[in-house]
This record gives sequence, structure tokens and C-alpha cells, in this order.
Amino acid sequence: MFSHFRNFTYPHHLIDLAFLVSDSKDRTLEVLVQYLEELQNHEDPKQPYGEISIIEKDFGQQVDQNVESRHGFAAQASRRKLMAQARNWLLSAALRPYHSWVYWRDVDVETAPFTILEDLMRHNKDVIVPNVWRPLPDWLGGEQPYDLNSWQESETALALADTLDEDAVIVEGYAEYATWRPHLAYLRDPYGDPDMEMEIDGVGGVSILAKARVFRSGVHFPAFSFEKHAETEGFGKFSVVGLPHYTIWHLYEPSVDDIRHMEEMEQERLAKEAEEKARAEREKKIKDAFDDTNTQWEQDKSEMQNIAKEANKEAKESSEKSNSGPSKDSKPDSKQEEARDLKKTPEREGLADA
Repeated sequence: MFSHFRNFTYPHHLIDLAFLVSDSKDRTLEVLVQYLEELQNHEDPKQPYGEISIIEKDFGQQVDQNVESRHGFAAQASRRKLMAQARNWLLSAALRPYHSWVYWRDVDVETAPFTILEDLMRHNKDVIVPNVWRPLPDWLGGEQPYDLNSWQESETALALADTLDEDAVIVEGYAEYATWRPHLAYLRDPYGDPDMEMEIDGVGGVSILAKARVFRSGVHFPAFSFEKHAETEGFGKFSVVGLPHYTIWHLYEPSVDDIRHMEEMEQERLAKEAEEKARAEREKKIKDAFDDTNTQWEQDKSEMQNIAKEANKEAKESSEKSNSGPSKDSKPDSKQEEARDLKKTPEREGLADA
């Protein structure tokens, strides 16, 4: 969030900054002081701001700061009342007579237009809020409405309020209180006119711009149940405007359900990898066995071909020997000549007798 201070296009020297650090056990204060010192001593003369106040005040916050505890239903009423006290404390300590506007920004806003101050001021409303969404991992849908505390009143919610104790606080986004209110977050059109206004009865606290005279007139953040609401939603019982198509983005913090889903996905991934590895090993064994069979077959085939060649060669040689007669130059042996002479003798005798 601190890096956003470098990006505001509204003249920095006309902006006073006030921070409230409460019930903190980490290095928030140390990091904040270090960053502001760097910013105020920046080489770019357009970077330093006007007056800067850092206030430390604990309000006895007993809720753990993990996502599940902070956003659990059971903690909402007491948590929001304490947050209202903190906002009122900061306001009383930081508001000066010469301030024209008061802009509230949660520390966990991740992305917002650099021109957000000018954009909201241009509407010239007493109280105005943008729409607040948050990015999600692709496997969770990519994005999601975040701040459900900006809403229009419904007959169902009014009837519900009449059934609750005086100190009860209705909170949005929980199954325990089905209010059926139209939420600013769900009316967003990514391609809609960012300047379109919508009158709302409840206002979320992530990003609020209000005229300073609203607070000077005595308006504050109810730290008690005001018409069954508290903190910024009770504040919204005054006149406020929301911009359904002007969106800023809240930091994504995985909930317990998200983490559980991540673990399930990781287990599925590992199981799939193990299955693919086992299949690859099986295919390799089959291939190796097939390759061994092929190798033996090639050897047997080669031997059979060699045997066939030798047999063909011997048969050819034998055939050539049996079919070949004596040559013209060869002389008959004596036994063959005697046989021919014996055959010719009777013929000669017969001729002589005749």
C-alpha cells in the first residue's frame, strides 16, 4: 500500500497524511516510518507530502489477524465497533480547519487508479465510494466482488432488523443474515460508465472520500449499533453515493477454504504425477520387453536367412554338376571305345554277307 503514495496524481504538497497503528505486533510502524522518511526526502520535488502524522493507539483488539478470524461471523460486531472507534480517534487527531476533503484508504488495497482522488472529487458528493473487487487465482475464477458493505436497503433487511436486539449488528455476506440487499459490488459492469452514480444506504470502508464539513457537522462512524449497523455501514445511514463501475482492487488473502482447496489441488497434482510416473514405468517395461523380443527375433531371422542362403548355394552347385556333360575337348576312355566297336561289328558283318 505504501508504494501507492508515489503514484497519486493529485499534488502531493496539498495532501496531509495521517496513520493509525493499533494493536500491532509486527514491524508495521518501523516499515512505515522508514518509507515515509524516504518519501519526504525524495529527489523528485513532486513526491514529498504536506503534514504527516503517525498515531499509536491500541483499542484492545482481541481478534487474531488471520483471514479466518478477521472475517469470521462471530467477530464482526465487536470488530467493527472497535474499528469505528479507531476511525473516530484518527479523525479527531488529524482533521485540520483548512482540510476540504477526507480520504480513507485501507492498507490492503492492491491496485487503484492513480487519479482516484480527482475522479471521486469530480462528483462533488458529500460521501462517495468506488466499487471494490479482488483478484483471485485462475482456479478460483480470476476475480471476485470483495466489499459487500456498500448496498441499498431492502424490505427484507428492514424486517430482519426489527427482530434483532438493540445492540445487534447486521453484517453482509454471511448466511446468518440473509438481507437480499442489492450490493454495489455485484452491479459492476467492466465496460460500464465509471462515472455512473448509484445512491446507497450502506458504505464500505475500504476506500471512502468525504467532504470535511460532513465530519465537522458532527457526523462520525458509529461505534455502537446505529439502526442495527456499525462503523462505516452505520455511517452509510447518512447520504452516500457509490460508483458501481469504478473499481479498485483489494489484496487477495487466501481463506481457510481457499487453503484447503489448494491442499486438495496439490494432492490431486501429486497423485496425477505419481500415476503418470507409474504409467511411464509400465510403458518402459513393456517397450524394453518388446525390444528384447525384437532383438532375439532379428537374430533368429538372420540365422535362418544365412542357413537358407547356404542351402540354396549348395543346391545350386549340385544342380550345376548334374546338368553339365563332357566337354568337346575331352577324350572318351578305352572302355567306352570298346563298347562302340562291339556295337558296330555285327553291322559290318551283315553287310559283308549280303
